[in-house]
Amino acid sequence: FFKNPNADRIGFFFLPVNSFFSKKKVRKYVLSCVFPQKPLYGEVSVSSLHSGGEAFFSCLTGYQLQGSSVRTCLNASTPYWSGKESHCLAACGGLISNITVGRIVSPGFPSNYSNNLTCHWLLEAPEGQRIHIHFEKVALAEDDDRLLIKNGNNFDAAALYDSYKVEYLPNEGLLSMSRHLFAEMTTDATGTSTAFAAGHCYEPFVKYGNLTSSDHTWAVGAVVEFACDTGYTLEQGSITIECIDSNNPQWNETEPACRAVCSGEVTDSAGLVLSPNWPEAYEKGQDCIWGIHVEEDKRIMVDIQVLKIGNKDLLTFYDGDDLTAKVLGQYGGSKSRFKLYTSTADLTIQFQSDPATNVYGYGNGFKVHFFEVSRNDTCPELPEISNGWKSSSHPELVQGSVVTYQCYPGYQVVGVELRMCQWDLTWSGDLPSCEKVLSCADPGKVEHSRRVLSGPHFTVKSTIQYICNKGFTLSGNSLLTCFNRGSMGPKWSQKLPRCLRT
Repeated sequence: FFKNPNADRIGFFFLPVNSFFSKKKVRKYVLSCVFPQKPLYGEVSVSSLHSGGEAFFSCLTGYQLQGSSVRTCLNASTPYWSGKESHCLAACGGLISNITVGRIVSPGFPSNYSNNLTCHWLLEAPEGQRIHIHFEKVALAEDDDRLLIKNGNNFDAAALYDSYKVEYLPNEGLLSMSRHLFAEMTTDATGTSTAFAAGHCYEPFVKYGNLTSSDHTWAVGAVVEFACDTGYTLEQGSITIECIDSNNPQWNETEPACRAVCSGEVTDSAGLVLSPNWPEAYEKGQDCIWGIHVEEDKRIMVDIQVLKIGNKDLLTFYDGDDLTAKVLGQYGGSKSRFKLYTSTADLTIQFQSDPATNVYGYGNGFKVHFFEVSRNDTCPELPEISNGWKSSSHPELVQGSVVTYQCYPGYQVVGVELRMCQWDLTWSGDLPSCEKVLSCADPGKVEHSRRVLSGPHFTVKSTIQYICNKGFTLSGNSLLTCFNRGSMGPKWSQKLPRCLRT
């Protein structure tokens, strides 16, 4: 019997043998090749399974074919495919010419790469075009493993990316200046990883953010949703991606990137404002403005945790919703942690970096936390003091109010008598005290005289005698004695005399 070779099952002829045999036997003749096995990370298509038919082999993006790309079905009692079985491997380097789109994966991906490798890839775009690289994933095992991307067609070209020198991937990717890019990967004698760029649905990653997924095996159909850490904004790519295409598993969108951006509007009750590109260095010549808005009956407390900018760069805080509002503070250079408070429900932050700034490197910039707080346009009530009292210049302790401390008779103020409610709603100075007076005050000198003291201090029972100069006559008592007047404290016995010209 015979069935169509194009049906679900391969057709066969069953032939009876001739009469020369004393017993009837049956032989089976196969007239077609079995369908060739698809290589791992590759594809296969067939023109025909019959003798003379061809099988065409190809690899998924990022993999290279090992073996023949075309195999022929050869005629025999059992037809077979010519040549050796084809394989798809992530090779160590190679020339990729006339490219319009593609992918590079680390040697052996998705398995770990080997030790002691030096791999070179030369990417060449069509004449008159340039190459843009987007990093899908980089995970090198050790500090001694290195990935270099050069802006040219050889190792001596200028580096666009060096994993030794940067801890982050450029979110915007890399753009060549010519039609060539040169990539080198080197590994040391110990430690391996899956390195860079996956050819299928690799484990997604977002720096300065987090992700949730319906399937952490990243199988086809897995959906991943991304979110950024506080202070960062989702850029590039989609907030949600899905693993698609069972034949060539891949994410339907590019992984997003979380970046600290220049400028923004914030309406959260608490949050974080970071210098552009934090914790990496900000760029020259930037002018960034952030607006922070809370409920109308609330105010904003600003906690400047890190401030390390150039001396000619400026970070300014405005007590309102635009740059015409009162300036809370303006800062440049480095400053230890401090706090500010607004008197309105709005805060505007402006950062201006000098076009010639020389502040570069990890951790240079600023980190500003903000929190919604209860409305409070007054300073806190000041405490009373023993043996004294206080008085205020205003019924409410608003900014600019002055509180004066005074002491009861027999006591004197020690410290600052006046305290002012400052712009940040804190009091100037420290709390004074009233201490008992144990001596008389210096009564002063009398013109045209000299005085004789009984001791160095004006304690109780001490005396001062005034003697007029020649040509002057004393008017009043010449001797003053310090007496204790009870609740009134120590006082002098007499008023100061006078020396009159005779």
